[in-house]
Amino acid sequence: MSIGTEILSLRRNQTSSVSLLIGAIEWQRATNNDSIKLMRSHAVLQAVDLVLLNVAVHAQETTDEQLTRKNRRAAVPSRRKRRISDPHTLLRQQRLFA
Repeated sequence: MSIGTEILSLRRNQTSSVSLLIGAIEWQRATNNDSIKLMRSHAVLQAVDLVLLNVAVHAQETTDEQLTRKNRRAAVPSRRKRRISDPHTLLRQQRLFA
């Protein structure tokens, strides 16, 4: 678990940020009074910020995981036998095992 996920899990409100945003939008549309609609638009903007924060944290975690996997693959040594480039060494080995 990354630091970003741990911080997000500490929030008191564990409701889905997307469902919170949808609820705020519906709440804003439920009124015909312009001044109330303006006040409720602030709640919508806060919900948008929360959704974007969650998406950014999860995107960063995914990127970090991909880099970690890529680095692990690069660090694993090859199991293939190395080719001997010096022909004299090859001749010596053939004589030893002949």
